[in-house]
Amino acid sequence: MHMKKTILTSLMLFPVLFAWAQTNVPSQTIQSKVEAAILYLDGAELTQRKTVSLNPGRNIIVYSGITPKLVSKSVQVTFAGDVSLLSVSDKINYLTNAKETAKTKQLKDSLEMVNDNILKLQWDLDAFQAEKNMITANQKIGGNEKGLAVAELKLAADFYRSRIMEINGETFKLNKKIAGYQKTATKLQAALYELSAMDNDPTAEIEILVNNNGAAKINSDLEIKYIVANAGWVPTYDLIAEDINNPIQLKYKAKVFNNTNVDWNDIKIKLSTGDPMKNASKPELATWYLNYKTQYAYQQQSYGGYDNNNSNNSNINQVQQNNNELYNAPASMTMDKLYSQELKKESEKQKNQKAVIAYEEIQVSELSAEFDIKQMYSIPSDAKPYLVDVTSYNLPATYKHFCVPKIEKEAFMLARITGWEELNLVEGTANVYFGGTYVGQSYINPRSVDDTLDLSFGRDKKIVVTRTKLKDMNKDKVIGNNRKATFSYEMVVKNNRKGAVNLELNDQLPVSKNADIVVESIELSKAQLDPATGKLKWSMTLAPDESKKVVLTYSVKYPRSQSVNLDNTKRKARAKF
Repeated sequence: MHMKKTILTSLMLFPVLFAWAQTNVPSQTIQSKVEAAILYLDGAELTQRKTVSLNPGRNIIVYSGITPKLVSKSVQVTFAGDVSLLSVSDKINYLTNAKETAKTKQLKDSLEMVNDNILKLQWDLDAFQAEKNMITANQKIGGNEKGLAVAELKLAADFYRSRIMEINGETFKLNKKIAGYQKTATKLQAALYELSAMDNDPTAEIEILVNNNGAAKINSDLEIKYIVANAGWVPTYDLIAEDINNPIQLKYKAKVFNNTNVDWNDIKIKLSTGDPMKNASKPELATWYLNYKTQYAYQQQSYGGYDNNNSNNSNINQVQQNNNELYNAPASMTMDKLYSQELKKESEKQKNQKAVIAYEEIQVSELSAEFDIKQMYSIPSDAKPYLVDVTSYNLPATYKHFCVPKIEKEAFMLARITGWEELNLVEGTANVYFGGTYVGQSYINPRSVDDTLDLSFGRDKKIVVTRTKLKDMNKDKVIGNNRKATFSYEMVVKNNRKGAVNLELNDQLPVSKNADIVVESIELSKAQLDPATGKLKWSMTLAPDESKKVVLTYSVKYPRSQSVNLDNTKRKARAKF
């Protein structure tokens, strides 16, 4: 009867140590590529498989070529057939380096060739310099008592001058060539550094002690799974709308990165928002406290370490608080937290290496979302983000236009989407396209909304907005000890679209902070006024080619002996000559 047996190395407190010392146990070393990866936001679970031949009785299998950045306590091993799994351990093999990729090998070969050329040119340079030194040291011509004839002296001087000039010319050419090769060598070294190929990182090995319970030699399918902390994914989106009468197409994508020192070639990918360090313990519910929402603060830091600023010190305090909670937690929760700490420890081990990945904290739903990626992908181990297509949705939306002509003389279009809760969105950046044109970049933040998700589609140039000062209505006069200034503006909005649009027009009245400064609204064209902020809002529907006009008139009265800033200005920097 065939069956599968799995063991989690973190649960093995007392492996059968004496079995490893037996010299008569057959041993074999195997390798295989990564076949599948479940990518989390802050880690990954990798899967490798291999069919092995097992002699009757005990066998030692050394699974080599594993990433050195695996989390030891996460290793799971599964055999098929009548096989007993006795013990599993892992170690770093410092004598075997990670296999070079074809690109890395090509760069290293090119760098070696360039360095050889530099060395050969340096030899030629040294030879010319030696000849020049010899000529300079033998400039004495003729004996001490009798000098050379003028003709002979002239010939000798011409020879010295000509040869030294030749040497200087050849030396100049050689130095130019060496400088060129040195620039090329610097670029090749930078490319190798970017590929993390200059470190010659070792590989890890997983040693497995297994017993074939049958009396004959068998072939068994071996599967290993383990967690790494140096991989993950980041959501990104494309928002595409052809016009305001069609639904929005939302393309859900992911930026996947691999920094495990092992390339992933044609692997099956699954994306998850879950915890990579979950285990088999039953979950425990913590107390759920409700409070008013506050603005969530993002904290960014270099991968693998803390800075000495206040925000990161608060992170350290949080880690210490988590450690204190660990000792008081129920037994069923302890393993989960131990696993989480192992993932953090593995990240800490890399803090002295290159800081190539930056992380930020976000909030996700407690109910994990998973996405199976149909297409196979290859992700090199270079810490660069590679785009993966996840899925796409057609979202019904209602559109509304907003304009603040006092600040910007163009209208902005906002799409309002309902039913987004079922899409399993994770907050991230979104590239916005409208009418076949790239509009700009927005940000999707599902946790900041209730039942409607507002997405900005940028400026709509088919909505024309003007704001003109009415000179006849603008006055400035003195009344006794006071000065009264009157301002009046006319705003016109025109819809050049083929369909009707809903538009919200905004402006403002100044708000006085002094009893001696009195603001009076004279004409608001039925605007909605917020007295606390002075904000004005006109809501209107514009038919195709329709224009609407509103007038804003107000006055400000203040003591004539005082100066009041009646113009709402902004500060800008400029060049000074």
